[in-house]
This record gives sequence, C-alpha cells and structure tokens, in this order.
Amino acid sequence: MTSSAAPSASLADRVRAEVARPRGMAILLLLLSLLTFLPGQNTIPALDRDESRYATATRQMLESGDFVQIRFMDTARNLQPAGIYWLQSASVSVFGDPEVREIWPHRVPSWINAIVSVFLTWAVASMLFGARAGRWAAVFMATAVILTVEARMAKIDATLCAVTLLAQVALARIYLTRDEPAQRWWWPALFWVALGMGLMLKGPIVLLVSGGTLLGLALLERRGRWMLRLQPLWGVPLMLAICLPWFIAIGVITDGEFFRKALGENAFGKVASAHEKHGGPPGYHLAAFTLMFFPASVLAWLSIPWVWANRATPAVRFCVAWIVPAWIAFEFFGTKLPHYTLPLLPAVAALAAAFMLEAPQKRFFGRPLLFAGAALLWVLFGLIVTVGPTVLQAVLKGAPQVLPAALAALALAGLVTALVLLIRGRAQQAAVAGVLTAVISYVNAYGFVVPAAHEVFLSPRILAAAEQARPACERPWLISMRYREPSLVFQSGNQIQWAQTPADAATALAGRRDCGVALIPPKFDAEFQARAAAAGVTLKPAGRIRGVNYNAGRGNPKKAGRNDIILYTAAP
Repeated sequence: MTSSAAPSASLADRVRAEVARPRGMAILLLLLSLLTFLPGQNTIPALDRDESRYATATRQMLESGDFVQIRFMDTARNLQPAGIYWLQSASVSVFGDPEVREIWPHRVPSWINAIVSVFLTWAVASMLFGARAGRWAAVFMATAVILTVEARMAKIDATLCAVTLLAQVALARIYLTRDEPAQRWWWPALFWVALGMGLMLKGPIVLLVSGGTLLGLALLERRGRWMLRLQPLWGVPLMLAICLPWFIAIGVITDGEFFRKALGENAFGKVASAHEKHGGPPGYHLAAFTLMFFPASVLAWLSIPWVWANRATPAVRFCVAWIVPAWIAFEFFGTKLPHYTLPLLPAVAALAAAFMLEAPQKRFFGRPLLFAGAALLWVLFGLIVTVGPTVLQAVLKGAPQVLPAALAALALAGLVTALVLLIRGRAQQAAVAGVLTAVISYVNAYGFVVPAAHEVFLSPRILAAAEQARPACERPWLISMRYREPSLVFQSGNQIQWAQTPADAATALAGRRDCGVALIPPKFDAEFQARAAAAGVTLKPAGRIRGVNYNAGRGNPKKAGRNDIILYTAAP
C-alpha cells in the first residue's frame, strides 16, 4: 500500500492509506480511545465500593500530607502499595481540588493509562505479528468492555494493565532478538523499571504475569539461557530501588502491620478464599471472557485451532506463555473479579488479530460446533452490551427514553450486521461492524444511560438533600444508620458518623444540633423518633430518598432491591 492515495482514489482507499501510516493510525487510535473512554467521566458519580475508597484515601493523603501511610477514614488501608494513590494525588492537585467533591480528577490516571494500554498493545502486537495485526489488536483493546469499564474507575487496574504491558513489550523484544549477537541495554532496563512500577501498584501481580510468561516459555521451549539477556544482576536491584524505599518506610511506620495485612490477608487471602464474597469456581474468567473482551471475543474463540496449528511459531508461543500460566492461576484464586485477567487481554487481542488476517475464510466453518458456540455466546453477551443498559433504564424509570432507545436500536442493527458478515466469512468487515457497534453502545451507556440513573446513585442525592436542609452550614454532618456506602464518605468529605442503633443516631444528632442530619431507614423510624424525644431533640423532617442500592444484595440476593432513607434535622 502506498503512503499517499492518488487523487482519483475513493474515500475508503484514502482512509486506508492514511491509517497505514504510523501517524495516521496513532490519530485514529487516539480518537477511538477518547470516544470509548471519555463519555461519562465527569457525569457518572463516584461508584461503590472500591472507587470511592480509593478516592477518599487519596483525598485524605492530600489533606494530611502523609504520602506513606494510606487511610480510609480512621482505618489504615493496608491493602496495596501507594503507587495509585500518588498518581491520583498528582492528578487531583493538577486538575481538581480536594475540597471539591468531584470524582473525575481521580479517574484521570485510569483513562490515560487505558489509552497507553491501547498504544502498547499496538506496539507489542506489531512486534510479534506485523503492522496490520498490531493495528487491529489495538482497536480490539480500545473497544474491549472491561477496559472501557476500568478506564472510568479511579482505582488500580487500568494503570496496572499499562505497566504490565510495558514490561511485556520489553520482554517480547528481548525474546524475539534472543539469538542476535547485540542487544540494546534499555530493553532490560525498561523491563525491570516496569516491574518496579507494578510492584508499587498491586504488589506481586505484575510478577505473576511476566514471571508466568518466562515460566511458560521455559516449559514450551526447554531452553532458558536467553533469559540472562534480561540482565538480572543489575536489573533486580534497579527494580528494588523503585519500590523498596516505600516498603521499608511503611514497614517501619506500621510496625510490620502493612505486610501482615497486605500479604497475609489481602494477597494470599485472595488466593486461598473468596475475599468480600467475590468468589467463583474454576472457569469463572473463561465464562466471563466473551463479555469482557466483546466485540473481538468471537474472533478470539475462533482463533483457537489456528493458535494450536501455529504453536511452534515464536510470536504465537510468546502469547500463549503470556496468557496460559497467569490465567490458570487466576482461575484457581479463591477471589475472582472480572478485571483480574485484563493484563492478559493484549496477548489475546494480538492472536485474534493475527488469526483474522492470516486464516483463510474456510477455517471459520471448518469446525462448525466451535463457530456455532462462539457466535451464540457472542450474540447473547452482545445483547447485554447493546440493549441491556437501555432496558434497565426503562425498568427503573418506567418507560424507555427516546435517545438511548434510538442508540440501542442502532447498536443492535450493528450487532446483527456483524453476525451476518461473520457468517459469510468476511471477518474484517465483521470486525469493523463489531467495533462500531461497541462504540455506539459505550457512548449510549456511559454518556446517557448511566449518568441519568439517579435511582442507583443514592449518595449524591442524600448529600444534596442534607445541604438543602442545612443551608447555613458549610458542610452538614451526616449521621447514617445502615446506609454505609463509601461513596457517601467521599461525597460528604468524611463529615459522617455511623450509628449502630436508633439510640446511637438520636444521641449523635443531639450532639450536632446545628449541622447534623440523621439518615434513618423507615423500619427504625418510630424507635428513632422516640429516642430523639427522650434525648430532648425536636425532629424536623428533611426529605426522603428512594432508590436502588446496587450493593445491597452482594453475597445475598434476598437483600437486593429498593432503598428508602428518611432524613431528619434537629429543630432549633
């Protein structure tokens, strides 16, 4: 393909010619990433529970000036290293204000690193399978459901994906040139620096992925001398120089409690058992894969015979070693969450792209059961992505909304088009239709449906009602009984007190007559009123918030459903 199109060339030819250039592809990937990652960043409220915990701990870090120890309210948060909190602190300092209860500045590191992950996928897939496969792999990654979710959450995983990818890019380069006499020193340096950064984000997870890749390659090839090219004699000290100072500092400050909690309970505890009821049997991640990697997951499933046939190829072997050992480990972890396999998906994207470009058309139908199963799963999960959010919105609001319904219909048409093209064996055209379907679905869900789902975002509504009830107070003090979501802590700026019983709530309100607002479930309303009267508090109703607490049924579906909270102030 030439670098520039002739004047008589069609628009499609000119677009293809421009995309073939690195600069043109970079612009396209950036625009695609912005389209899939940015809608909803500043309109979707802080989410429960992890995002709000990270954001609150970051704000407390900025307010206290203590950038070593991590705290959530009055409790030490000895779960992960401080890397993500530092990144969020820097982002809030540049783009926001800790005193303003905005979540979007906390999310900036996530969506930036999601974009970085897309570009690093382009780099590693191009290195392994060539430029065309690299471009497609990056597109698949930019539109993967799980990355679009993590790009909108102020927590670790999008950043961890980018850092792990950085290590894998360096490792792939060293592996592919392992038989060449000369090697640039910066590739091993990049590998160890990335590992050090990963250790500062989520401890040993980055070692699991890169170490699993090395182990897989050693088992597949039965040779490992080339691994000395990683320069471990100076590389390991370089890695430790990045993370060891903070680990020493936190160990001294907490008298070793951080390591007992982070390693003993959080890391190894998640391996041994389901943490916070996030469990599942082996095969959980495989079952979730079709949804998490939509729209390219169908190609990934169809690529399995091609991968097996080409397993001796170094590029395929590297991707298999990248995916399989870590994936098996994640499947046998006691705790399972969909984002755990995110750092492995760039390798899946590379294989899917290479298969799509290299496999002849007949291979789509060479194994009809595989094709039928993959297509059926893809359509079922595709319906969740395309029309699911709009259907849920219609259920919550009692009627469908016009614009979301129209976009859902357009996305559904794209899903059908992609399926028809795939059945006809036109894989690349089906991939284009799938990508467009995903983009429309994400703009609809994140840009329109989720921000308008006020019924499930109780904390901003509670705080707004409390501020309206206490207009003279700079910030009302919330006394909450039963509703204990971290988003309320974030929204209130830690101006909150938990009440165990109606008596506790009445006593707390009596002590904060000027700016206190009590949040009482209806089932405790009568007892709370009696306790308040006994404490000499004259109650003044301040509103009633009704909605759905999407965390109420976690681990116990019987508790899921509608939430109802009555607000009271103390009359002067």
